[in-house]
Amino acid sequence: MPASASATDDPDSLASQSDVEAARYLCDAYHQLQAELGKVIVGQDRVVEEILIAIFARGHCVMQGVPGLAKTLLVSTLSQAMELSFQRIQFTPDLMPSDITGTDVLQEDPETGRRRFEFMKGPIFGNLLLADEINRTPPKTQAALLQAMQEQQVTVGNRTLDLPQPFFVLSTQNPIEQEGTYPLPEAQLDRFMFMVILKRTTGAAQARVKKVINAKRILELQEIVRRVPVGDHVYNFVLDLTRATRPNEPGASDFVRHWLNWGAGPRAGQYMIMAAKARALMRGRLYVTIEDVEAVAPPVLRHRIIPNFNAEAEGITVEQIIEKIITLIPRGKGERLL
Repeated sequence: MPASASATDDPDSLASQSDVEAARYLCDAYHQLQAELGKVIVGQDRVVEEILIAIFARGHCVMQGVPGLAKTLLVSTLSQAMELSFQRIQFTPDLMPSDITGTDVLQEDPETGRRRFEFMKGPIFGNLLLADEINRTPPKTQAALLQAMQEQQVTVGNRTLDLPQPFFVLSTQNPIEQEGTYPLPEAQLDRFMFMVILKRTTGAAQARVKKVINAKRILELQEIVRRVPVGDHVYNFVLDLTRATRPNEPGASDFVRHWLNWGAGPRAGQYMIMAAKARALMRGRLYVTIEDVEAVAPPVLRHRIIPNFNAEAEGITVEQIIEKIITLIPRGKGERLL
């Protein structure tokens, strides 16, 4: 697809095109999305890129940042450019699972007078869901959302309903004020592909955002991403990197044992591979490099490794630990073109 073309021109299905043409389509769509979002979201190219990587790789994100950084504006603008339905849930201590998934409501037929239960869908039935301050609601309500993220469906009573596709969750957490919160357990945080850190405001003057891509194209591009082959040296790098975060792993570095309580699990490696594939295509390459893995490793790992008291006492951050671990992993020989 030419760079000047619009991704909403409804060309023939990408499945009928070669992988090279489909990859070019993804790359062009990515640059158009960056341009459109740049009209509203200022100075946050890295944040936007990481969110787009997660979408194309079928992942979900946790966005960490203090209130007032225009996170809602970021997600709603993205939904406009991608022609996706947008829903927002403000998580509070009294929020119930049915407030998310929906509930049966007794309705009366005006003609017959008969009453029957009708299911009213909750806000989870959207393509792009902003779960605002997810750590402020009790675990049973968090679990309702996390089930949907994992299974792409919700269970209400004796019925199981599929969610619209694509389905993407962006959850936010306030890293400063922790009073009255219910932090997500590590096993639940592990369901999120990325943790994206937002440090300053994103908002600009309101501008009209053009539609760049739609839900059908996103689903097709997600399949293209999955088909990208990966060289053995990249797999080995990801495997070594994941293992190197575990303090109890044989041969773990001294600083890992000294600074970490817990390391990344197998899902971290899977997410790094998928995210690296998406990043490579978004940059117009048909091959995955070690540099792709290095770029996606911090958002994949920062919520999966747990520093201990030693790291906190010495002022060592998660990012510093990840950076140090990456420098220790040997690189493979050359890159294999696809």
